[in-house]
Amino acid sequence: QVRPVESGGGLVQPGESLRLSCVLSGSIGSISITSMAWYRQAPGKQRELVAQIRPHGITNTADSVKGRFFIIRDGDKPKVDLQMDNLKVEDTAAYFCNVVVNYVDDYWGQGTQVTVSS
Repeated sequence: QVRPVESGGGLVQPGESLRLSCVLSGSIGSISITSMAWYRQAPGKQRELVAQIRPHGITNTADSVKGRFFIIRDGDKPKVDLQMDNLKVEDTAAYFCNVVVNYVDDYWGQGTQVTVSS
């Protein structure tokens, strides 16, 4: 079993930055990570993809955060960060880490809350 564990959420003001981290724990010794991603879900809304990173550093970022949010992974380490700059009130949501392993197994973290408010 693979367990993504998120950290780094909190309360910030508009325009400020925050960095989220997701570290994989559990049975990760022999896995092949297909992709790692951050999703978010605001109250009353569907969960949406924020950013994803695949092998060779290929990234996919939602238009709503492009140029402000950056997904970062150091080589093939079982860890992925989300650097969030110039945060807006509409970025308020629970942020979830997702990892796909061996192309077929899908794991989610418990989520970390990000609140942007003045």
